[in-house]
Amino acid sequence: MTTFAAGPLLLGVRHHGPGSARAVRAALEAATPEVVLIEGPPEADALIPLAAEKDMRPPVALLAHVVDEPGRSAFWPLAEFSPEWVAIRWALEHGVPARFIDLPATHTLAWGNEEEKGTAEEKKGQEEKQEEKGEEEAGASDRSVDADVRIDPLAVLAETAGHDDPERWWEDVVEHRGGAGIGADPFAPFTALEEAMGALREVYGVGGHDRDLVREAYMRLQLRAAQREFGDEVAVVCGAWHVPALRQRPSVAADRALLKGLPKAKADMTWVPWTHRRLSRVSGYGAGIDSPGWYGHLFAAPDRPVERWMTKVARLLRDEDRMVSSAHVIEAVRLADTLAAMRGRPLPGLTETTDAVRAVMCEGSDVPLGLVHDRLVVGDVLGEVPQSAPAVPLQRDLARAQKRLRLKPEPMERELELDLRGETDAGRSGLLHRLRLLGIAWGEPTASRGSTGTFRETWRLRWEPELSVRVAEAGVWGTTVLSAATGKAEADAVAAHALADVTALAERCLLAGLPDALPVVMRVLADRAALDADVGHLAQALPALVRSLRYGDVRGTDTHALTDVAVGLAERIFVGLPPACSAIDAEAAEHMRRHVDAVHGAVGLLGEPGTAASGGIRERWHSVLRVLAGRDTVPGVIRGRAVRLLLDDGELGQDEAARLMGLVLSPGTEPGDAAAWIEGFVGGGSGGGMLLVHDERLLGLVDAWLTGVPTEAFTDVLPLLRRTFSAYEAGVRRTLGELVRRGPGARGSVEAASGIPGFAPDLDPGRADAVLPVLSLLLGLGEAYDDDFAGVAR
Repeated sequence: MTTFAAGPLLLGVRHHGPGSARAVRAALEAATPEVVLIEGPPEADALIPLAAEKDMRPPVALLAHVVDEPGRSAFWPLAEFSPEWVAIRWALEHGVPARFIDLPATHTLAWGNEEEKGTAEEKKGQEEKQEEKGEEEAGASDRSVDADVRIDPLAVLAETAGHDDPERWWEDVVEHRGGAGIGADPFAPFTALEEAMGALREVYGVGGHDRDLVREAYMRLQLRAAQREFGDEVAVVCGAWHVPALRQRPSVAADRALLKGLPKAKADMTWVPWTHRRLSRVSGYGAGIDSPGWYGHLFAAPDRPVERWMTKVARLLRDEDRMVSSAHVIEAVRLADTLAAMRGRPLPGLTETTDAVRAVMCEGSDVPLGLVHDRLVVGDVLGEVPQSAPAVPLQRDLARAQKRLRLKPEPMERELELDLRGETDAGRSGLLHRLRLLGIAWGEPTASRGSTGTFRETWRLRWEPELSVRVAEAGVWGTTVLSAATGKAEADAVAAHALADVTALAERCLLAGLPDALPVVMRVLADRAALDADVGHLAQALPALVRSLRYGDVRGTDTHALTDVAVGLAERIFVGLPPACSAIDAEAAEHMRRHVDAVHGAVGLLGEPGTAASGGIRERWHSVLRVLAGRDTVPGVIRGRAVRLLLDDGELGQDEAARLMGLVLSPGTEPGDAAAWIEGFVGGGSGGGMLLVHDERLLGLVDAWLTGVPTEAFTDVLPLLRRTFSAYEAGVRRTLGELVRRGPGARGSVEAASGIPGFAPDLDPGRADAVLPVLSLLLGLGEAYDDDFAGVAR
């Protein structure tokens, strides 16, 4: 059966509709056209044969990007159930030419860029004009519509048919009718849909789709060219909205006039993998679906779709350790059929199956139902494209690296644990760090749940289709991942303004294994450090630099130059920190306190025995802390923290720390300054709560000072003290409260009063000896221990 007597065969479809896809296949089988024209960018004509490759697996997308600006791109997604994909596959299987006839991507990409350049004045003028127009048309008929208001044809048709849900209406009239047409005629659905769209366009015009006039003019010109070559035996697969416009035949001159003066941009095009999750309303053709996994199931299982769907759901829930039996499946199918009959639907749709799954398999809970929606209704199917598809050199190098390192892109998020002592894991780490430096966020580092050693890394991986655009963008930096990351790092170093940015970049270069970029980064780092006189900037930069030294040790990288810069940076901080901490307000003091903590941690790593910078650097830092602790012009929060850091490092005795605290908490000190000193000494997550628990002299000083604070000053210091003590763990706060409640006279006999171990005034040898058997086992000495060992342990 053929339908070419009245001209070309126009098959209006819904993009990504399985019913439309089956109907297109049936119509093409019946009509056997000489050529198939498909809505899509004509630059992709050369890519159509790749759809027949065995390594091509939808969902995939045509990616077009501007050669000089890869970030300007557009996608045309195709799933297995997309009518356009079905048309391509039918043409390739039958040896029939297939061509794309939509507006070329060279115009589409340039057009979008021109629209972005619209000025605010133009937009404001359009809004004012729209308001005036709305006032003039206030009394117009409800059937009139503003040309700037975009309409959804399916929504209008559904509303006309008395349905408030366009998706559900389309499922009823097309997807669940088998797509084989009305009766035995495979062309009847397209005839009915063309009539409906024609009526809508008569009422609404272009319905706000102004660009469609230009696109349809180009399609008509391409259709005429195909008819001159093949006669009327031409089939066109396009969005149903365009069919009435293609049926019209304005003059060639009129169509060419619409295309005159369109902007152009040089564009490249290729196939890229896509995912079901990306088949949304905002991608591709501007018409998507909410449930690609469900539609994929409808297309793959035209017979008994409900039974097969319930089996899939049951298998998923069983894999998640939920008790789902065959009886559940049978009952869910029956319930879905009953709901469809009660609601007047030809077959159970997604709404009915979801309700049945919730009631029968999920026992009314939406928690497992959310899993079903995410894994099955939407799905994370990732397509594949053959290696013969055009790609930038960087993309090919990335594919080779992925294959060599056995690191396959996957749409599902997963965690990857790496041991950098192994060659393969070290290579994976380097690749992921290089991609992050290039802005290709395939993996994000996350906290490890196991070892905290520097030889461990944990990554959270998830491949998104948009990363293909990022790869194309990064191609300007080099033809391989290594050369591109090196070029990008060098450019970022030169462009960086803040010293901390350069040190962070040096750290990333070491993590990514970029030895050729390090000389440039280190030269810029040395220049920035020499010119930057801000101690805060230097203090921000040092920790990242020292971390880089540790990472370099793990990866076997030569960090000698980095060590020299780090030591020089530390020396400049030591000189400039005391003056920078003098005569500053409370906010600046808190910032500087954090810098002191960061520098202390960095110096601890930099001055470790055996490191190139160990000689004397820790001693010089301790001298700086002593200056900060004893200078009256330094805010209390910094003085208190300096004392605490000296105490923790063993550079200050308990008696001296208690003496300094007693001086600060004396009546001659302003309550606000004393409270800030306390916060610096025992606050900021430094473990100060346990220090007060175990040193009753310090606790007594704080208690005595706090009880002596005048009433008028107590209100001012309370917020600061509350912030300090609220950071302690609940058990520490409870113990401190118990100690304070009993008062200073009872602290020498805490154990007798409360039974809390460890607070007796003198050593109890019997209780100490009770620990020795466990201690000897931990040390590998077995149960044999003598009096000498017991004495040493005590």
